[in-house]
Amino acid sequence: MMSMTFGFSSSVMLLFDFWDVNGPVGMVLSVLVVTLLTVFYEVLKVWRVWLSSKSKLARPGTAAEPCHSDSSSALARSQSESSVVTTETHTPDPNSRKRFLLLHGVQAVLHVLQVTLGYMLMLCVMSYNAWIFLGVIVGSALGYYISFPLVGAV
Repeated sequence: MMSMTFGFSSSVMLLFDFWDVNGPVGMVLSVLVVTLLTVFYEVLKVWRVWLSSKSKLARPGTAAEPCHSDSSSALARSQSESSVVTTETHTPDPNSRKRFLLLHGVQAVLHVLQVTLGYMLMLCVMSYNAWIFLGVIVGSALGYYISFPLVGAV
């Protein structure tokens, strides 16, 4: 039966049968790989936020507000007047629609990648190896530290 407490062992099996660690060198390499995967996970989150802001800019246009000659009058703001005044509609640019759909598709793929990577890191932590757990924590802190300034640039 597997131990349900954290231990500082240099022997662990991570995610797959072929990732069987049986020594200090293998543990150091495994912690390094898990740390880099966690940094990549954090960078993916920022990349998705950046793409989200780009896709909002590329979103196809919708109908504009009604055009009124005297917007300060109460009559111009009434329901009956706005139904009489013609509204201008903007036809969406086909290029912006294609760009929006492309960015949305990329975001969907990145979301699936982020969720998959997140679950894989969770399973690594559930190996209850303290070295692997510390690698995930350090990778998360390092990834956030590296990628967070990029969020301000969005």
